[in-house]
Amino acid sequence: MPNIFDYLTWRGDVPLALSPFNPVDNLILSELSYTDFGGIVPDDGTEIPLEEACLRFFETHDREEIRARTSFTAKAPFLMEAMLAGARFRDLRLCSYETLYDREDAAQFAAVTCLVPDGTAFISFRGTDGTIIGWKEDFTLGYRSGTRGQTEAAVYLDRAASRTDRPLLVGGHSKGGNFAIYAASVCSSRTRSRIRSVWSNDGPGFRREVRDLPGYREILDRTRSIVPDTSVIGLLLANDCPRQVVKSTASGIVQHDGFSWETGPYDFVPAELSRGGEYMEKTLRTWIEKQGDDSLRTMVESVFRVLEAPGEDHFHSLTSRKLKTAEIMMLALRSLPKERQKELLQATGQLFQSTGTAAKSLLEGGREPEPDPEKAPQA
Repeated sequence: MPNIFDYLTWRGDVPLALSPFNPVDNLILSELSYTDFGGIVPDDGTEIPLEEACLRFFETHDREEIRARTSFTAKAPFLMEAMLAGARFRDLRLCSYETLYDREDAAQFAAVTCLVPDGTAFISFRGTDGTIIGWKEDFTLGYRSGTRGQTEAAVYLDRAASRTDRPLLVGGHSKGGNFAIYAASVCSSRTRSRIRSVWSNDGPGFRREVRDLPGYREILDRTRSIVPDTSVIGLLLANDCPRQVVKSTASGIVQHDGFSWETGPYDFVPAELSRGGEYMEKTLRTWIEKQGDDSLRTMVESVFRVLEAPGEDHFHSLTSRKLKTAEIMMLALRSLPKERQKELLQATGQLFQSTGTAAKSLLEGGREPEPDPEKAPQA
């Protein structure tokens, strides 16, 4: 089934002047920010052509090594070559690439500004990469607003806006979508007035204090949340902006991979949220709300204390030495206070029990039971 690479083959020669920027174009530029532009795209606003960025990237990165990666985002660098093959994005320019990785503050952030041939500037926020810290920041969104990454995104948006007088488009995939909406909500009113559209591509939502911000309410009519039909990540926490459900060739949580979303010539192939997606939305949100901030914080800190014990930065490093990693993680788990161990195992067990019920029902072809608030898991 067609994906964004097929879209670039079909529509690559159709200039933006003839067929305006659409949601599929948004996903392409959102995925582009997963490319490591370090040492290639300057952070000071200096512009470089997409062609030069592509050439310089593949001078120092091996194609076969990239293809061998199993990450959702491994294909991102190859988008540049596909974009250069047609007139639609061939003249795109890149600038202001910034990245941050802070283990102490649990922050993983990156962004790049794409100067689109139609005269707009697309601010692309990178989503969660394969780093342990990147995922840790994702989990902190459940009990904390204004994470370091979210704050950096807002600062970046204002800075990027000051370097161009173009109308602004803002987007990102996964956590990058959360950053896009958050940045548009808390940036300066002057910057916000220049924003035409904001896209969150299967990005998690927000706590109530963010959704009550005046800037968030102001930007809602220019914001769209795009999720696959069995979304998990994009349904975590609430999001009040309009939702667009799209068809994916993958199943379950693998639908989070934007390269699996089916495309047409002007938009994604539409779908309805599946029964599994609806149930997961209710189950996960009920579970998160019932845990409470202190309980969630305790659980996240405990889980990542165990995950960080082997001293690795990336999840793929954890799996490359399975036995040694498992031994270190078990020692770290046992080193936790007994009460902390009990809370952690109880909370995660209840979560898996809740979601497992949904999976079992779907496999048997039955209907999922409605979540019972009286039986919602406790901390």
